[in-house]
Amino acid sequence: MAAMRVLSTVLFLVLSLAVIAQRLSDTMTGVFDEHVKSLQINFADDFFASPVVVLGSGDRIAISFDYLDDERQYLRYSLEHCNATWSPSGLTDSEFLDGFNEGLIEDFDYSQATLVPYVHYRLSIPDEKVSPLISGNYLLKIYKEDAPEDVLLQCRFMVTEATAPVTAGVLSQTDIDYNKEHQQLSIAVDTERAQVEDPFNDLIVVVGQNGRLDNETAFRQPLRMSGRTAIYEHQKPLIFEAGNEYRRFETVNEQYPGMRIDHIEFFEPYYHYVVVEDAPRNEETYVYDETQSGRYMVRRQGADDSDVEADYGVVHFTLDYPESPGTMIFIDGDFVQRRFDENSRMQYNYSSGRYERAMLLKQGSYNYQYLVVPPGASRGFTGAIEGDKYQTVNEYIVRVYHRRRGERYDRLIGVAVVRSDLK
Repeated sequence: MAAMRVLSTVLFLVLSLAVIAQRLSDTMTGVFDEHVKSLQINFADDFFASPVVVLGSGDRIAISFDYLDDERQYLRYSLEHCNATWSPSGLTDSEFLDGFNEGLIEDFDYSQATLVPYVHYRLSIPDEKVSPLISGNYLLKIYKEDAPEDVLLQCRFMVTEATAPVTAGVLSQTDIDYNKEHQQLSIAVDTERAQVEDPFNDLIVVVGQNGRLDNETAFRQPLRMSGRTAIYEHQKPLIFEAGNEYRRFETVNEQYPGMRIDHIEFFEPYYHYVVVEDAPRNEETYVYDETQSGRYMVRRQGADDSDVEADYGVVHFTLDYPESPGTMIFIDGDFVQRRFDENSRMQYNYSSGRYERAMLLKQGSYNYQYLVVPPGASRGFTGAIEGDKYQTVNEYIVRVYHRRRGERYDRLIGVAVVRSDLK
């Protein structure tokens, strides 16, 4: 019996250490505490812009979130510099920051007349305490003042030097198919001002689609040079599944069903919003819909300040799709931080014969889609459920990094955002 207790203790410690190690190596945007909800990271002056600022410009990144409680938490934040693929760069605080690498979040408000009490927190970077000295990728971590080792949430943002102008275009005539299921980018990077000595080895290009993390691509070598301009085209990392327009719903009013809400019920202590049952769209003809590429906006109808007046309710998703043993289906969107975890994973209900998921969400307007992750895969695919339509309006962000000889980190020298418009 004693041996069994010892074995159980050892196994617990091993598992605990494994969880801790995984957490420490995790540099994706994410929420790690059930009290934290509605994390948003944006360019401060444009809600729909990517979280990228120009070094020394005065531009700011805006971060906001809620902590479900009726009392203020004393929360602090710190920054970590990362390389092009988001591994920690290992730089000391003084090498990448002006100021102390810690600050207290002092901008907060209590929720007003909501069934679910919460405190809404806001933070902008740079601020009077912390300001990036160099370009690159940054990971911001937030934790309680008395427990700095226990990260509540973390989020990514980027600082660019903007010394390498980037132009990009999107085509539906790809190296895989013509006007069918894929889109392909062509990219040109002007390296003259950035003083790139060897574009074939010193540059890293990263391309993302609609804010997704699972299908981001990173590669080095351009196809060719035209003077001082690096040309990237006809390369496999530039080809993406076209996907489909994001699905939408609204929970802006707890008394009347909003867009694609079938009905609303109240069970103490929450309102429950039942989204209209979803079905696969892979066999349907493409239909244009002006979506926000997976973003969501907090909003309550009639509120003066939705940030503190919008309430929380349980949103129920249902997908009419046959059971697929071994295959996982996830909801994708900013409101689940683009992560594949138990919060975003759909579960098959044998009683209803449907995939289902319920989650606590703040009132607002939401974008989402379903991604299928095959056994052993780490990325999701749109084809099986959403379909891949070449006409889909996708938003691509192109980031160009440069590591000079002798330097220990990746500079972000150029960024471009391009939308496909192939209808």
